[in-house]
Amino acid sequence: MSINRISIYHLETLLWIERLGTFSAAAERLNTTQPAVSARMRELEQRVGATLFRRDGRGMALTPAGRKLVRDCAPLLREMEQALLGSGGFGEASGVVRIGAGEIAAASCLPPFVAELKADMPGVGLEIEIDLTANLIQQLLTGRTDLAFAAGPIAHPALKTSPIGEVELVWLASPAVAAAFAGGAAMLPVWSLASHSPIHGRMREAIAASRIAQKSLNLCNNARTMIDIARAGGGIGIFPRPMVRGEVESGALVEIAAMPALAPVEFHVAMRVADTEPVLTQIFDRAAKLNLAAARA
Repeated sequence: MSINRISIYHLETLLWIERLGTFSAAAERLNTTQPAVSARMRELEQRVGATLFRRDGRGMALTPAGRKLVRDCAPLLREMEQALLGSGGFGEASGVVRIGAGEIAAASCLPPFVAELKADMPGVGLEIEIDLTANLIQQLLTGRTDLAFAAGPIAHPALKTSPIGEVELVWLASPAVAAAFAGGAAMLPVWSLASHSPIHGRMREAIAASRIAQKSLNLCNNARTMIDIARAGGGIGIFPRPMVRGEVESGALVEIAAMPALAPVEFHVAMRVADTEPVLTQIFDRAAKLNLAAARA
């Protein structure tokens, strides 16, 4: 065994392959190419003198020797990272952290959280992607993102989560549409987020309990666009209050009275259980202390 020729990046690459399941996912996480990852693993196998991977269908799986190396080296790398951070603090941390968030989180708690994070960890690059909850969870599970702010509850054995509060939903329309509805119109267009959004289910239940005609429902996968449609007089919508505060304060949108009550949407922050990097763990712990109610105040 040529231990003096084994570098940290060899072991780090091995651990990310084990965590994410594929060479390509590890390459994306490490900001390199799949051929580079394959080359690192060939070098590592040569230097430890053992086969670490075997072909499993179209993919690769760890051999017993590979699993043992992961088990033995993971704590060592984690301790090394903690030691290095201990000497310089998180202010000296580096790397790239990918954060996924829904539009509601992006409009409430995310901006101040990111600003504070960048102030405390200037060397950590952030990549933020806004998407629907279903997509966020899938991206988190496949390693495309490291942290997700998503509507919950979230239940998956590969993820750990923490609740960060609830967001109130409100019935809104332009003043003209609200007046028409108050006058008895029942065929006005109603807008909801797409079927895989948690708001869609609330919308269906609320419409069934109201005098709105069922066939009036229209779908959109972007809450901001729905708000703009409502402002333009295009119909009624159920919206998260943090996203429409400005429109309500200016009078561009008004609340519709005597409508069925809406349960709030619960939000969680989530990360993979297998991720033990000190920087990512620190960011998750900070995110877990967020309070959406305080962010709305």
